[in-house]
Amino acid sequence: MWSGDELDLDAYLARVGYDGPVGDDGELKADLATLYAVHQAHTAAITFESLDVLLGRPVALDIEALQSKIVQGRRGGYCYEQNSLLAAALERIGFEVSGRGARNRTRGDTLLAVTHAVLVVTVDGEPWLCDAGFGYLGPREPVPLASPGTEIRQGAWTYTVREEDGGVLALCLRREEAWRELYAFSPQHYHPVDYVVLNHYSSSNPRSAFIGQVIVQLPGDAVRLALVGRELTRLYPDGRTERKPVAPGELVPLLAREFGLRLSERDAAELVLINRAED
Repeated sequence: MWSGDELDLDAYLARVGYDGPVGDDGELKADLATLYAVHQAHTAAITFESLDVLLGRPVALDIEALQSKIVQGRRGGYCYEQNSLLAAALERIGFEVSGRGARNRTRGDTLLAVTHAVLVVTVDGEPWLCDAGFGYLGPREPVPLASPGTEIRQGAWTYTVREEDGGVLALCLRREEAWRELYAFSPQHYHPVDYVVLNHYSSSNPRSAFIGQVIVQLPGDAVRLALVGRELTRLYPDGRTERKPVAPGELVPLLAREFGLRLSERDAAELVLINRAED
């Protein structure tokens, strides 16, 4: 399903800095401890970014392209890339992985199309939400789906899952003593080909949020970072938010310093030109 047999698992694990449990035979086991360790390593090491969309380059989801860009090239990616790569790794390890399509709910009552890709991984008969591609508000660890309404602590951040009519599940993040909905998804299974269609919209439709602006994010433990357009936002667990403007000449150094993204000379030059052209 997810082309896990084509993935260089050792290279992927080295890219994310995996230091979790390993069996006596040197192989990873498809158990909950391994799922947590892989998910945590992935979200800590790989930055959410959609710079290729801004640069007008195609976003490919085949495993060869994902390995070239994210593993060998040490770039990041957005949800379709990140979760397709994570799905391939988990499948290669031996997990049962299925896709879901989610509807972003961070814009209040505005009804948005289903454009977010998430994963549901089954371990010992129990479903777990795995999502490495929702940016700075997303979970760092798997989220249990078997008991909706339970508060789930992930370091200093707290999530919960609400169950709605029709089997719809909504992921929520606690901020400033209130629950903020992030996204909701139905039980319908999505396949890699479905993500190809959603990816085409997100990377080319003029109404897509990824068109025409820098979007780079990182869900850190102590602070969450979001660079959208020319503004860098720092979100803290207690609800404090700090915002800072970023000048075009500061962009490339900031990407390296804050997000661990070191672009090629060509990409850096094009990005600066695009940013300056907006003046």
